[in-house]
Amino acid sequence: MIAYPFNDFDGLELAAQYAAARTAHGLTRVRLPFGEPAWLVTRYADARLVLSERRFSRAVAVRRDAPRALSRVPGGIVTMDPPELTRVRSLAAKAFTARRVERLRPHVRSLAARLIDAMIAAGPPADLVRDFALPIPVSVICELLGVPEEDHAKFRVWNDSLLSTSGAPPAMGELTAYIGGLIELRRAQPADDLMTALIEARDVDDRLSEHELMLLCIAVLVAGYEATASQIPNFTYTLLDRPEDWARLHAQPDLVDAAVEELLRFVPLASSAMFAHYALEDVQVGDALVRAGEPVLVSIGSANRDELRFADADTLDLDRADHAHLAFGYGLHHCIGAPLGRIELQEALRALVTRLPGLRLAGVLEWKTETFFRGPRTMPVSWWKESR
Repeated sequence: MIAYPFNDFDGLELAAQYAAARTAHGLTRVRLPFGEPAWLVTRYADARLVLSERRFSRAVAVRRDAPRALSRVPGGIVTMDPPELTRVRSLAAKAFTARRVERLRPHVRSLAARLIDAMIAAGPPADLVRDFALPIPVSVICELLGVPEEDHAKFRVWNDSLLSTSGAPPAMGELTAYIGGLIELRRAQPADDLMTALIEARDVDDRLSEHELMLLCIAVLVAGYEATASQIPNFTYTLLDRPEDWARLHAQPDLVDAAVEELLRFVPLASSAMFAHYALEDVQVGDALVRAGEPVLVSIGSANRDELRFADADTLDLDRADHAHLAFGYGLHHCIGAPLGRIELQEALRALVTRLPGLRLAGVLEWKTETFFRGPRTMPVSWWKESR
């Protein structure tokens, strides 16, 4: 049995143990800091099977000593099974429409431009995390939920607490109370935003409980903030380490959307596989038979580097046409906020490569060490000149 997680926090490399696991027969037996042992899935085909197969349950994890990096078991929509999951997801998807999400693109584009304007006006060096990466998802999620600008900073504190692996108690009580206040405000003053749409699903259609409404709003906050806030500097760091790719995107900004897809595949965001999937009956997963009641963990980062699925999988290739990565999950728990995440990453990267072609690191990065998602806590940068 192997100790897990494998990945280090001070960088974005995919740990070598994953490559060894992908070439080994069957699945790998691992033990996390908390909970019972588990099987680890590292190959693409096996990952898709477990993520989409209804013979695996996430809800069972709440009742078991689930394998986990946190002392507590996450809850909410991420640990639901059908039919409850199907019902809640369908309602959230109706509120999280393509029209509503795409309508946010000009807001993201304008915000990215203003943030770069402020960085240029202040002059280098700047902290790309504080001055650019964090404000974008915070502003967008708060726009979706109707959070006043003066309260944006509170959301970052609450979100960091929810995702911490340090064992510190999360500020769930404060966040729940605040979300409850927002719900009541939107009930009294409806608006054309996600919060109002979710409330209508609760109050008009009566298909969403008050508790589920609260959990959905919190899930939107967590999923919509931390991943994007981490991946903007992660993508920038990865590209700055490949200056020919950075220069190419500056010369051909139309390639940014495809580059984002390849970076989503290439950069292993999570420090480890995050959720246990319990077999409800014996299930054949590749060369291994997972017995009923056994937990399985799925490494998205490893699956996205599977040579059986992606040619030269360990190479960042901006011309790659195959974008069937699993960065946003797959099947039952595919991220409903994926379109919004793509818009934020596309507009952030496009602004950086077009406005700051001479961007470069200007100091030592400080890496986050106590969260599920890897990335810089601070990223000092400078630039040679601006290009409009």
